[in-house]
Amino acid sequence: MRIIPPELVERYEREGWWTRETLGDLVANGLRDNPQAEFCVHSAVRPYSGTFADMERDARRLAAGLRSRGIGPGDVVALQLPNWREAALTFWASALLGAVIVPIVHFYGRKELSHILATAAPRVFITTAQFGRMRYQQDLCADIPLVGMVGAADELSGHEQHFDDLLADEPMDGTMATDPAAPALIAFTSGTTRDPKGVIHSHQTLSCETRQLLANYPPGRGRQLTATPVGHFIGMIGALLIPVLEGAPVDLCDVWDPGKVLELIEQDGLSIGGGPPFFVTSLLDHPDCRPEHLKHFTTVGLGGSSVPAAVTQRLNDLGMFVFRAYGSTEHPSITGSGPTAPEDKRLFTDGDPRPGVEIRLGPDGEIFSRGPDLCLGYTDDDLTAQSFDEDGWYRTGDIGVLDEEGYLTITDRKADVIIRGGENISALEVEEVLLSMPAVAEAVVVAAPDARLGEHAAAVLRIRDGAVMPTLEQVRAHFEAEGVARQAWPERLLETDDFPRTASGKVQKFRVRQLVREAQADGRGVIATAPTVRI
Repeated sequence: MRIIPPELVERYEREGWWTRETLGDLVANGLRDNPQAEFCVHSAVRPYSGTFADMERDARRLAAGLRSRGIGPGDVVALQLPNWREAALTFWASALLGAVIVPIVHFYGRKELSHILATAAPRVFITTAQFGRMRYQQDLCADIPLVGMVGAADELSGHEQHFDDLLADEPMDGTMATDPAAPALIAFTSGTTRDPKGVIHSHQTLSCETRQLLANYPPGRGRQLTATPVGHFIGMIGALLIPVLEGAPVDLCDVWDPGKVLELIEQDGLSIGGGPPFFVTSLLDHPDCRPEHLKHFTTVGLGGSSVPAAVTQRLNDLGMFVFRAYGSTEHPSITGSGPTAPEDKRLFTDGDPRPGVEIRLGPDGEIFSRGPDLCLGYTDDDLTAQSFDEDGWYRTGDIGVLDEEGYLTITDRKADVIIRGGENISALEVEEVLLSMPAVAEAVVVAAPDARLGEHAAAVLRIRDGAVMPTLEQVRAHFEAEGVARQAWPERLLETDDFPRTASGKVQKFRVRQLVREAQADGRGVIATAPTVRI
């Protein structure tokens, strides 16, 4: 764990950011106090409609079933599920037990899943046999004592059990006591490292983040649909914690289909609260979007990926209340614009520091942050030592500028991270997979602007003498065979005879990014299906 100076601990407790409340307490109190709040899953394969009272009963039945199998405080429970009822039950049951929850994005492939399961070493893993591109990886789960399968029709053997069989007849009462400063969740996020990073949050940091986000939400947001995967940090917070604390209904969808979402908005009066720009712009650009849909888009918070000024201006011109925020899985809410912030700050900056949060800029403009919602560190001790100092500051790897009023604007990233629709992609990982193709002599992967997703991965290749430049279809087939999650596949290919380099021969990635943007601006291959172009 990182070093948290005693004076910071004392301050966070004195100012009320850290309390003795555990995640189990938050969940138990919220579900109990709002029994009639609705919980709905909009799905073609596992739809559900019920109330918090229904969900609390089954979450407590699952908690009792897991407890009878020896699961309790500190034990690791992992789940890889779409936005289904069973994902919420597993999350809430684990919280009631004081277990350490490991939510896994459901479209993570075999490569990512192998690393996560080996690192987290869960005692329980809740998953499903198949959903979309997701497949159950039985051999990776051989050493996990208990695997719960959702929707499995076939006979199971050994340590695998049907999810419903894990629910005890009688619900568990209360919550199991645990230290609120102890780990409550490990969120795995791809970044600059070869494998996903395991980010550890405590009960205190998660509870603080939940309350802080809710306090910053403008009123009158309406009934909001959550499409971000609950296996992702912000999807989990937005769907499974904030509504419970607020007593607001939960509406989940397991597939992002803009046409279907527009139908839900019209039929059920749902709204989209924001997230990565893609979730909003894909609705606005859909041919079925009509002016009557727009009345449900009252408040839109944008973050999770690069937020072009053109997008915020467009939404603002349509009459929406738009604000931007900046954070990460490690430090979820660093800056953001509150409801009373001036319009230009909301639209064109990433906001000012959230309550309790401090930021400073290094000599090169790198952003350092610390606050009560900052994580405890990583599962990798070396990475923790590199990223946190003894005074409690987190090295974000992002570059920014502060204006005279203390509003931050992100200008660049030191890390080679591509943020595609809110999901982090490691350029290094993509490059390594490309280099395993026989024709590729050298590969450089950078972020390219994407009107829908914020960014996508563009791969610039130097081909071996006598070899032929692979097509995008061949590259995709190679990545699929390697078990890499689809969001990390390159969406644009460019070829070069050589790269711009320093005197020592190191590739100048900033120049590669510039050349890729110039090629895109010139119309030389702007979309994934465009022919290969040269730079």
